[in-house]
Parts: sequence; C-alpha cells; structure tokens
Amino acid sequence: MKSNKSKGQGRKHTAKPKKVSKVDQQIKDPNAGMRLNKYIANAGICSRREADIFIEAGSVSVNGEPVTEMGYKVKLDDEVKFDGRSINPEPKEYYLLNKPQGFHTSGKIEHQNKTALNLLHKVTNAKLEPIGRLENSACGLILYTNDGTLAKKLGNAKKGIPQVYELQLNKVFSIEAMEALKAGVLIEGFKVYVDEVSYINNKSHHYIGLELKNMRPKIVPKLMTKLGYEIIKMDRTVFGNLTKLNLPRGHFRPLKKEEVIHLGML
Repeated sequence: MKSNKSKGQGRKHTAKPKKVSKVDQQIKDPNAGMRLNKYIANAGICSRREADIFIEAGSVSVNGEPVTEMGYKVKLDDEVKFDGRSINPEPKEYYLLNKPQGFHTSGKIEHQNKTALNLLHKVTNAKLEPIGRLENSACGLILYTNDGTLAKKLGNAKKGIPQVYELQLNKVFSIEAMEALKAGVLIEGFKVYVDEVSYINNKSHHYIGLELKNMRPKIVPKLMTKLGYEIIKMDRTVFGNLTKLNLPRGHFRPLKKEEVIHLGML
C-alpha cells in the first residue's frame, strides 16, 4: 500500500552554516586573527593587493611597531596605523546631526557634560568621530563617521569644505567689517578668506550669513573677535552638500550613498 505522506515529509533538512565574517569571528573569538592586508582593505584604504605593497614598503604599523611581513595577522584590539593614522575594519557609517546648543561635539559618552555622541549612541556602537568641530555654544550641522579616509580629506585645514553659518552679533555689522572680511583677515599668522558674506533678509543688521571653507578650530569666533564683534548665536546651516532640510534640532540621520560619494568628490 502506498503511503499518503508527501515525498518531503519526514525528511531531515540540514541548514547551511551561516557565513561569518572575519570581523564577526573576532568579536566572538578575540583570538581569531585577520590578515593585515584584508584588515587594511576592510578599512577602505585600498585593495588587498595594493595593501601588500604598502606593507612591504613599511607604511603600516601594529601597536607602534612597523610590520613588513606578508600574511601577518592582527586582532580587533590591535592598534593599526596606515601612514601614521589609525584605521579600523568596521563597516563605514556616516551620520549628519543637527547639534543643539550646549552639546559638546566630542568627549566620552559617559562624560558628565552633554555630548552629541550621547544622541548617536542610541543607534550605533561604531567609534564615530566628528569631522571638524562646532563650539559648545553653537548649534547646527556636524558630520560623524568612522571613515578615517574621508575625515582626513574633509578635515584638511588648508583645503577645507564649504560651510554656511548664520550669526547673530552683539551689534550692527558694518559695511567696513563686511569689506574687511571679503579682503581677508589675518588670524594667527594665516590670511583667512570668506567666499560670501551678507545680511540676512528680513532681519536687522545684527544678523549675517557667512560662507567659507576654512576648517581651523573656532575660526568663525576668531574672525568676529578680530573685527570687534561678539557672537550671540551661531548656527551652521550647510556642510558641504548637506543641509538642515527636514532635520530638526537634536535629530540626526544616516547619509545616503550618493551623499557620501559627493562628499568624497569635494
């Protein structure tokens, strides 16, 4: 007599083992190692083949010691540096934050003072760093990432990145001060130029809009101090190709792939 059971009934199905990445393996097993060239490639520096060339040339160090050995394995808690800067193989993450006034851009998450990282820690455990700084008393856009390559490029003090600030000053901003800004102001031995400066529509001349690329620390307050002005409120409204559109104060969002690509082209 034929059984009424279907052909598939009663068979044992063996699930295929889930493929585990080298990074995940090391999280579960700290003793697991990753080849140094793969570690560098995962950090987004270059391909594995190119990494071998850099390793052989002595461009890579592990825990402070140069490594030129092919096939060398590193652990996740090792400090790996490429051309003198730390790298890591974590997936790259990018977050744009509209920072509230009174929040520090950096600092330990458990620090008593309020830091922007407290806000971001709700969605990621990645070791994020801000690109540039925004004063504690200021508000506005700031970009956080663990992509060291992009951070180094955008944070370059000489080349910089386009930024727009809205400032409220303690007194009327004069035409003479505006012309001085356009001509360039000497700050700590460097001539600092702005790309655009103007009064803000429908507001008194205590308010100005300022566009510049300079990424030097506290450069906007230093400019205003040099010209004899005190900043009452400072808001960064544009950072590169990124704006505050649909991003309320105290909120953040991950960047879209095309936004990251565009930033890399600036």
